[in-house]
Amino acid sequence: MIAAARGWLGTPYHDQASVKGVGCDCLGLARGIWREVVGSETLPVPPYSRDWGEIGSREVLAENAGRVMIRIDPAEAGPGAVVLFRMRAGAIVKHVGILTGEGAFVHSYERLGVIEEPLTTAWRRRIAFAFLFPRPARALHKKKT
Repeated sequence: MIAAARGWLGTPYHDQASVKGVGCDCLGLARGIWREVVGSETLPVPPYSRDWGEIGSREVLAENAGRVMIRIDPAEAGPGAVVLFRMRAGAIVKHVGILTGEGAFVHSYERLGVIEEPLTTAWRRRIAFAFLFPRPARALHKKKT
């Protein structure tokens, strides 16, 4: 998971995209890692506006992540976990990152693209949900020798 996330480092930021080396936003980064590690995406992602996380009260991102991923306590999230950030108090979660250990995470951020940076107190405070990717389908179907 961590190697896959780091493989996206340097990918430019591009709203609603999910193409390694070409462009992605934070959700597109998680989707791309999913495709690399787990397999085909299982949920369609409808178009969304840049301000989608500023309106409404439903935790759409967390609800959908919970449909395909394993929810864990954010306090127990370790390397490889997907974390969802609440960017301001009272708002729904709208930012995604992948923990890499050593107090750092990979995410795609506007104007910066995909970067790995320290999980500072300010970032840690914003984590509202954490998930684990399911086991890859191909790992479940390997022949026993």
